[in-house]
Amino acid sequence: KRLQPQLRGGERICTECQGKAFLKAYGIPVCETWTASSAEEAVVVADRLGYPVVLKVLSPQIMHRSEVDGVALDLKTAAEVREAFDRIVSAACRVRVDVTLLGVSVQRMVDTRDAIELILGAKRDPTFGSIVMVGMGGIATSAIHDRTVGLPPLNERLARRMLESLRVWPMLREFEARSLPGFDALIETIIRFSMLVADYPEIREFDVNPVLLTAQQVLALDASMVIDSTKCQDSHEPYPHLAIRPYPEEYVRHVDLGDGTRLTLRSMRAEDEPLWHALIAKSSPESIRFRFRSLFKRSTHYMAIQHCVLDHERQISIVAETEIDGRRELVGVAQLLAEPDHEAAEFAVLVPDPWQGRKIGGLLLDFSLELASSWGIRRVIAETDPDNFRMLEAFRDRGFDSEVRRDEEVVLLERWVTTHSAPSSAIARTEP
Repeated sequence: KRLQPQLRGGERICTECQGKAFLKAYGIPVCETWTASSAEEAVVVADRLGYPVVLKVLSPQIMHRSEVDGVALDLKTAAEVREAFDRIVSAACRVRVDVTLLGVSVQRMVDTRDAIELILGAKRDPTFGSIVMVGMGGIATSAIHDRTVGLPPLNERLARRMLESLRVWPMLREFEARSLPGFDALIETIIRFSMLVADYPEIREFDVNPVLLTAQQVLALDASMVIDSTKCQDSHEPYPHLAIRPYPEEYVRHVDLGDGTRLTLRSMRAEDEPLWHALIAKSSPESIRFRFRSLFKRSTHYMAIQHCVLDHERQISIVAETEIDGRRELVGVAQLLAEPDHEAAEFAVLVPDPWQGRKIGGLLLDFSLELASSWGIRRVIAETDPDNFRMLEAFRDRGFDSEVRRDEEVVLLERWVTTHSAPSSAIARTEP
């Protein structure tokens, strides 16, 4: 909430301190920056921080400060700070006669030896919406052009693949091979930055350059951001600036079965593929036939992709997860697949045999109906085998109408849903 005031005012360039405030709010380490409106104030800040320091021009009209000679590095004395302040201000005024100067930013000079300088960036593309970029940074940014782009939000696998596509990857791989904390911090930083971009459609452009990678950490030395709060004001769709809808964290629920077993209901992730295979392996041929209307000898990677990699715009897959002897296990999975117009959605559920008879299927059905209501789905339909007595009872208890088709050996079920703007409290919940 404290970041919201900085997003107002139409289109404008934010200051370095404002950009770093966004990065800090998302847990991205930044080099602390202070502002100074005069040469003497810059000296006071430099004395407090300790020399050497860096001065950079501070103006809402200047995004790329190096292009206007607006950066002074490795200043070791108060006299050098005063001289650099006057030089930076004069250079900015010569380049732009209409410039509004707020002074300079002051920060510690960071030793970049034995470190790799990278760049993190974001831009709003007219076709793909917001995109995230990573590549070689520092003075090599415009000279080497070693960069790659991805669609937010990113996960660990996607962030790693972006790094692997860079020409600098052999150097980065050395960090990973030596199990240096800096590499894991880099992956986390890319993911957090993509979350920041996904959360704020107002961000039109964001450059973090350089991002310093050392053996122990990642540190953002500079940040520039352009916001345009007018672009998404009239959109009623969630995440109008993204090509891929983010993982729905709001779908998480915690449920107690009443016998001490605690379940977490949440949306399926691509990383759940091994757990999905294990769930299938614990399901009998009869349970497999009830769910998929066919039999197969074993689950495949291709099948897992269809069920674990979701289009969150039209598909919801809710898993019931528990922990047994310190290991995560899926004890049920339900799916809602919506029609393109979101008028209706098809429901299906699978609970492995060792967990049947504990009302997990009913819990997943209740939660799916709750989400269908908040999602704007008007009608939920399902089909199951006439011998699937437990689920037939669960459907009928919840007001589903049924139609038996003997020729197809299937029961069709249908229920109209009252839509709401937010999920209700239809299922029992406990706090984590």
